Amino acid sequence: MEATITLGSDYVVPEEERLTAARGETYVRLLGRLSHQSVVKHFDAYADIDWEAAEFRVDPEDPRWELSSDDPLGATAWYRAQSPATRARLGLHLVATKMRIGAQFENALQRGLLEFAFTLPPGAAEFRYVYHEVIEEGQHSLMFEEFVKRTRLDVGGLGFWDRLGSRRVVVSARRFPALFFIFVLGGEDPIDHVQRTALRSGDPIHPLLKRIMQIHVTEEARHLCFARHYLRTRVPELSPVRKAMLALQAPFILGPMAQIMMRPSGHLVRTYAIPKAVVAEAYTANPRHRESVVASLAKLRDLCREIGIITPWSVRLWQAAGIWQA
Repeated sequence: MEATITLGSDYVVPEEERLTAARGETYVRLLGRLSHQSVVKHFDAYADIDWEAAEFRVDPEDPRWELSSDDPLGATAWYRAQSPATRARLGLHLVATKMRIGAQFENALQRGLLEFAFTLPPGAAEFRYVYHEVIEEGQHSLMFEEFVKRTRLDVGGLGFWDRLGSRRVVVSARRFPALFFIFVLGGEDPIDHVQRTALRSGDPIHPLLKRIMQIHVTEEARHLCFARHYLRTRVPELSPVRKAMLALQAPFILGPMAQIMMRPSGHLVRTYAIPKAVVAEAYTANPRHRESVVASLAKLRDLCREIGIITPWSVRLWQAAGIWQA
């Protein structure tokens, strides 16, 4: 089965699916190729992960969960002063929290994609691929939540206001699809960047986490490609007013979303009584963390520039949101 082969010892982190200009591939043909890839290279949360395998057992005190010195929190003296068991449990809790947030994000994404599909005219090129993506995101949610369950930790997720905001995002898929796909990329690009970096680093990764990341980045390569090329194709067709609305809202969507994906939740901070000064040292006032956030949005920043929604006046908004490359 192809899905199993791609996760073997010779697994190579896939590049994002792209338009192949050399063979004259159009947007419509791209969607056909993405749909075909979803048929021949897809994963099932339970068929493609042997959850009962001994090597996949989740032990909260396994030292492989400890944060490395390259991690913003892992580099702090406060974290290094904790006992090995606490360091491992906190690291696992951080991973589980990101998976819970990921599942909640994908819930909003799936609802939005279905709203988007409902508005498409008969014969629309996007229809089939959208349903493939909904199915794949459902498998990702099952995969993430199964991992969370097996940690046996009290795992929080999105805060109240973020959950409330997700409802507006779903509505935007029907009323303003281009804005919805900015949101999609804002949630997918940062975590994809983090996972690809981890898989390519050569650092030891717990086998279960590694398998989940391999599955996720393989299918996200298609999802990211679709969102980017939808925006490349449809944004030029928008009115000047709608383009200005995108330019205004994009940085204030992308900045907060990158932070949600790349720093601990309030629930985790409270659970481990992480001092405010340590949070500030690791994240708020840490130039290395800021550089990581900016780097995680590099592709999306280039895309926004390409489609004309980074303007001389909107650059200031990106700077204010802390996501502009100086």
